[in-house]
Amino acid sequence: MSFPIHRLRRLRQNAPLRHLVRETRLSVDQLIYPLFVMHGKSGKAEISSMPGQYRLTIPELLKETAEAHRLGISAVILFGIPKVKDEVGSEGYDPDGIVQQAIRAIKDQTPELLVITDVCIDEYTSHGHCGIVKNGKILNDETIDLLARMALTHAEAGADIVAPSDMMDGRVGAIRMALDESGFEDMPILAYAAKYASCFYAPFRDAADSTPQFGDRKSYQMDPANRLEALREVALDIDEGADMIMVKPALPYLDIIREIRDRIDLPIAAYQVSGEYSMIKAAALKGWIDEDRTILESHLCIKRAGADIILSYFAKDVARMLRAGT
Repeated sequence: MSFPIHRLRRLRQNAPLRHLVRETRLSVDQLIYPLFVMHGKSGKAEISSMPGQYRLTIPELLKETAEAHRLGISAVILFGIPKVKDEVGSEGYDPDGIVQQAIRAIKDQTPELLVITDVCIDEYTSHGHCGIVKNGKILNDETIDLLARMALTHAEAGADIVAPSDMMDGRVGAIRMALDESGFEDMPILAYAAKYASCFYAPFRDAADSTPQFGDRKSYQMDPANRLEALREVALDIDEGADMIMVKPALPYLDIIREIRDRIDLPIAAYQVSGEYSMIKAAALKGWIDEDRTILESHLCIKRAGADIILSYFAKDVARMLRAGT
C-alpha cells in the first residue's frame, strides 16, 4: 500500500497523540548526576569552562545532593579535587580522602541516594595521567593495584557502586577480587568499558586540574576511529566481572552505544561529557539554540541509541523539565 492509504502524519497531529506513540522515553530515575567535591569548610567555585557547574565543599555538596534527591534523581557520581597531588595519586586511595569523606557525609544525610565513585587516579596525580608513570611510560599492572585499593576505600566509606574509568587492562578483575576478598561481593562495578581518547573531556580536565603534564592518554584510552575494539573492551570487562558498562563520550559515539546494545543484555550507561555540556551551554548563551529543547533532544537521542542510564551535568535540568511535563 502507498499514499494516500498510509499517511504517517496522522500520528503526529498533536502532542497527546505524539506522546501516545512515542518509542523512546526519558525517565528521571535513570539519570546520574556528576559532582566535583573539594576540601574546605564552606563555599563553592564555579568552573569557568562549564557554566553552572561548581567545585563544591562538602557542605555545598550536601545541598546539591539533597536537591537532586528531591527532584527524583536516584544517583550521583563523585569526582575528587585533592589538597595535594603527587606522583602516585595517594589521596585517591586514602581512607580519609575527600571522596571518602563525601561518601560518608552523603550517606549520613540522604541514605536513599545512590553514591557512585569514579575510580581513577588522574585527578590526584601531579602528572595528570591515569596511571603510575616511569620513564615517561604509564605502567598498567602497578596501577591496577592502586585502583583496587581505591575502590576498596570507597566501598568501606559506604559507596553503592564503583566505576573504574582509567582504562588500564585487567583493572575490573583486580577490583572485583579486592572487593570480594574484603566482603563486598555485592558491590556492583560500572566499568568505563569503551572510553575514547576524546577532545570532549577538556572542560572536565579544567574542573579537576587533570590535564596531562606530558603527552596524552592515547596509549590507554581508545582511538576514536575504532568500533570493533569497543566490542572487545566491553567483552573483556564483562568477563572480569563488570555488572554495568559505560560508553564515553555519548553523542559522538551513538553508533557504539547501539552496537553494544545489540550484542549485550547488561545495563548500558552513556556519559554526556563536559565538552558536550559546554557546547550546549555556549551556544545557548549566544542565543543560537534553545537550551531546554537541545538538552532534552540530546538526552532522548542517547536513550534511543540504546543507553539505559545517562550520566549528565544537565541531570537537574532534565528532571525539572520531565516533572513539568515538557
